[in-house]
Amino acid sequence: MPTQHHATYALYKNHQQILAACSTLLCTLYCAVAFTQPFPTKPMRIIVPYLAGGGVDTAARVMAPKMAEYLGKPILIENKPGAATNIGSDHVAKSPADGYTMLLANSSQIANVSIYGTGKMPYDLRKDLSPLALIGITPLLLVVHPSLPVRSAKDLITLARAHPGKLTYASAGIGSPTHIAPELFKSMARLSMLHIPYKGGSQAITDLLGGQTSLYFSAMSTGLPLAKSGRLRALGVTSPQRFVGLADIPTIAESGLPGYSLVGWFGLLLPANTPLDTVNRLHDAANRVLATPEIKDRLILEGIEAQAQTVQAFDSFLQKELEKYAKIVRDARILPE
Repeated sequence: MPTQHHATYALYKNHQQILAACSTLLCTLYCAVAFTQPFPTKPMRIIVPYLAGGGVDTAARVMAPKMAEYLGKPILIENKPGAATNIGSDHVAKSPADGYTMLLANSSQIANVSIYGTGKMPYDLRKDLSPLALIGITPLLLVVHPSLPVRSAKDLITLARAHPGKLTYASAGIGSPTHIAPELFKSMARLSMLHIPYKGGSQAITDLLGGQTSLYFSAMSTGLPLAKSGRLRALGVTSPQRFVGLADIPTIAESGLPGYSLVGWFGLLLPANTPLDTVNRLHDAANRVLATPEIKDRLILEGIEAQAQTVQAFDSFLQKELEKYAKIVRDARILPE
């Protein structure tokens, strides 16, 4: 017969085993719940590979607050400029593929592939990054100094042909959209003009306003107010159709150079191999934001026409852009600085 001491000890051991089993079960359940908790569980970041204040930065700041509302967690904007967008882009390419770090990309990443070559880039655009959502497209606005005796793209072509090598065109830097656009214009119209690259769009605009250069393919948000005030003259937009709300400004194609078309774009990219359910969650949030009239109107004010697409359609768009830019860069023999 067991003693009372032995019986008490047995009950104590049994109690401890039950507590341990319960503790293990609770821990397992907690971990399971934590593991299956839907994305996101913490703040996210959008990396902008430019200084604050430009068109790319503005697109990020328009999108982020509304996306955060849909996702239920904050989205922080972090500017990482430098090396023709390569510093910020490379940072995202090497970030964990968990959906918490996104890249606000534009045409510059596409141009860099052709200008620098994949082997000389710190990351591979197509292998290290994957498409998330196209935000919108934005035409550039061809503007000239008012002293230039031209009223249309046709007039500009005629003047440039009459004075080969005399007209100068500014750009925000080698390989920027403001450089690619006039290179395509030159090539299609068979013109000789001198390129003056700057360290940014503000410097390029300042010298154009001062008459130091002849023309500039400007961001809509910068060039349009100056054209409306009469400080610059707008000749046309680079898109294949007239821009929404600006029916009085023709396309370059219809005002002197048939077939000309080049649009800038803004979109979100993720590190490659981000889980599909996370991609879908972020993509759904971005497209919901783009469908709201408030955001559409805000983007239009910045010269951006909202263009919600599927991930697959955005991927095809990027590939076509790569092929188009490769030809422009090759024909213009654009080399890195």
